[in-house]
Amino acid sequence: MSERQLISDFKGNEYIQGVYAIQNCQLGQTKNGKPFLKCMIGDKSGRTPGRMWNATQSLFDSLPTDGFVYLQGNTQPYQGQVQIIIQNIKSHDPSAEDLAQLLPCTRFNMDDMYGEVVGMLEEVSHPALKALMMTYLEDGDLMTKFRRAPAAMALHHAFLGGLLEHTLQLMRLAKSICPLYPQINGEIVLCGLFLHDLGKCVELQWDSGFSYSDEGQLIGHIARGAIWLEQKAGDCRAMGHELPDALVMVLQHIILSHHGRPEFGAAKLPSTPEAILCNLIDNIDAKMQMANAAAGRDKDLPHAGGNFTEKVWALETRIYKPDPTKM
Repeated sequence: MSERQLISDFKGNEYIQGVYAIQNCQLGQTKNGKPFLKCMIGDKSGRTPGRMWNATQSLFDSLPTDGFVYLQGNTQPYQGQVQIIIQNIKSHDPSAEDLAQLLPCTRFNMDDMYGEVVGMLEEVSHPALKALMMTYLEDGDLMTKFRRAPAAMALHHAFLGGLLEHTLQLMRLAKSICPLYPQINGEIVLCGLFLHDLGKCVELQWDSGFSYSDEGQLIGHIARGAIWLEQKAGDCRAMGHELPDALVMVLQHIILSHHGRPEFGAAKLPSTPEAILCNLIDNIDAKMQMANAAAGRDKDLPHAGGNFTEKVWALETRIYKPDPTKM
């Protein structure tokens, strides 16, 4: 691993080699009909596009779609970022040392973030709502996964601790926004945001790279979250707490609708004031994390190759990277 450069340190037109994570490996075709390999190459510091011209079907078949590879190649500025032109590549079985360097991780202390989440939930004043939240916090296995899980495979907060970081940021936003709309039940919003993505704790796997579990492929985090809520509500009632059906229903609706629209994976359109606000707050943090990561502002990366990124498809645009006050 000592020979391997961090992706965040890449500059244009330099030779690189070493073990990296590979994501979304595909075999494409050039305009002339020649096959080429396209993928994302990553490590703990970030991701960048990879291309290998004149790749073969047999080479592609030997590589993981999502996994780890040893590669040799050259960096090349392209449309505002540095990509890797791969010369040689082969599948690699990562060691524990490799994984520590290859899996991206939150910049923040996980224990501190989790403590802040718990503190906000402990401040909930509605007895039934607080009792329900405590049944989640008392689930040690679930909370251990919640601390470590990524929030996504690739789009936003795709790093260890990403789900916790994303959830905490949403809850902080809710604390700031809800007082501006006193008609909103801020405690329902806060608890709904805590619950909305918990299903990702079993939808995703991260022990040896990021991938979808069988449950993630067949059930998904939205359905799993709604199922868990039914189960946790039953546990809560079994302990003698009165838990209104309507309260469980509106929280379940937040889980089912937080993606906003069916084409984005929502099972229902947001149809309560609290669900609408949860969807908007979720969208703010997800898109700002994607935009800041693309611009490299969280790592103060140089603007290799120009001021604009490649098109960020989830944002439907290219991102202008510089802060003009710092140019």
